[in-house]
Amino acid sequence: MYRTKPAKGMGYTAGKSSISIVMVDNQEGKVNLDTGAYCTCVGQSYLKNIVPDWQEQLMPIQGVKFKSASESMKPLGIIDLTLTFPHPSQCCRIKVEFEVMDNCTSNQFILRNDYLSIYGIDISNQKDRYFTIGDNKRQTFGFLNNKKQITVIKNEEKSPKKELFISEQLEEAKFNQELSEKMKEKFIDFLFEYKNAFETDKKPLGAIIGHEVDIILNVEKPYPPLLRRPAYPASPRAREALEVHIKELMDLGVLRKVGHNKQVEVTTPVIIAWHNRKSRMVGDFRALNTYTIPDRYPIPIIHETLTKLSQAKFITAMDSLKGFHENFLTDNSKTLLRIIVHCEIFEYLRMSFGMKNAPSHYQRMMNTIFPEELSEGWLIIYIDDIIVCSETWENHLTRLERVLQKIVQVNMKISLKKCHFAYSELNALGHVVSGLSIGIDKRKVAEVLLKPMPKIKK
Repeated sequence: MYRTKPAKGMGYTAGKSSISIVMVDNQEGKVNLDTGAYCTCVGQSYLKNIVPDWQEQLMPIQGVKFKSASESMKPLGIIDLTLTFPHPSQCCRIKVEFEVMDNCTSNQFILRNDYLSIYGIDISNQKDRYFTIGDNKRQTFGFLNNKKQITVIKNEEKSPKKELFISEQLEEAKFNQELSEKMKEKFIDFLFEYKNAFETDKKPLGAIIGHEVDIILNVEKPYPPLLRRPAYPASPRAREALEVHIKELMDLGVLRKVGHNKQVEVTTPVIIAWHNRKSRMVGDFRALNTYTIPDRYPIPIIHETLTKLSQAKFITAMDSLKGFHENFLTDNSKTLLRIIVHCEIFEYLRMSFGMKNAPSHYQRMMNTIFPEELSEGWLIIYIDDIIVCSETWENHLTRLERVLQKIVQVNMKISLKKCHFAYSELNALGHVVSGLSIGIDKRKVAEVLLKPMPKIKK
């Protein structure tokens, strides 16, 4: 592929550059659709401004020579990138394998003829030059040397990032299909303004400051032997799953390895639970919970809480992403919340699932963050579930804005996969709720309903 130089394209012979705007990893860049280019490449000096961690993604390349005019190019390796071409109606994304050049001084990504052919990129050299991608010939993209396109880019400076937010993040959320197009468009603009409240691939977990978890035991050192428990036996399959979960939690900053020189007095074993062929790591905190002084902070009664939805016409339900993991532990609590597996001992840096006082602590924290909103009666919080209800559309946006502002302030992250925006009726907290009625979600009791009638007294 690289040893045969392709024929020069029309844009090349006409002396017209074919440079357009693209988004790469949420960063705005430029791409040259160069039909006469010798290879698809990018200079390392330009790449590091767009993709700071490019060296970590670099793959080796051997036995290939590159030239630019009469000058030899020095390849450093290959990098796979996704280019997003922004468009007001719908973005278009393509995957490209770029050769990273050490001595390339071009301030743009260079896309040669083979990729233009693969993705069906057709360049029109009419007076108003444009290009299309794939079979949709009605969706046109402009070049930077097109005056009309330059004006559009200046007027819609934030549109590429907004389109990325819609296509990559909001597509996982659920919207009320009964909303008009104007209402939905306004709602999307509103959510984009508070995009920092939602998780991203780069920031999948929040880090709430000021609400550290303190585990207090009802015994003093030396601790009872029951608190120092050995690892449970595990099959090779379970061990492999444990290692995957531990690495994931370490990458998120939830776990860290305990050094060999540190004194270990409390250890909790973990097991792997399987459901529908998916694994979940579960800590057996029964011993630690036995010696933990209970936090009696009340948890709301679900049925009584949902009565606040009376007369609501718009209901939004949100869920904090891995809620408990967003809370940090005090230094002393880290030494108590240590897990032991077949390979090593690890300690939690953040609150774990299965802790005795985790729900009470989280409920207290949420009530402390949203005291005014809760007292006004339109906000429902059940541990990490957040429900906003309103009688009018404008009121709903105003109330949701107040909630999202505080979520951003405390550095919490909302899971878009579990968001249901502006519904008149939805499933929440195991119930089907609306402004008119509250009922049990039959999906939650389906297994009980499907069980056969007992035939014997036992």
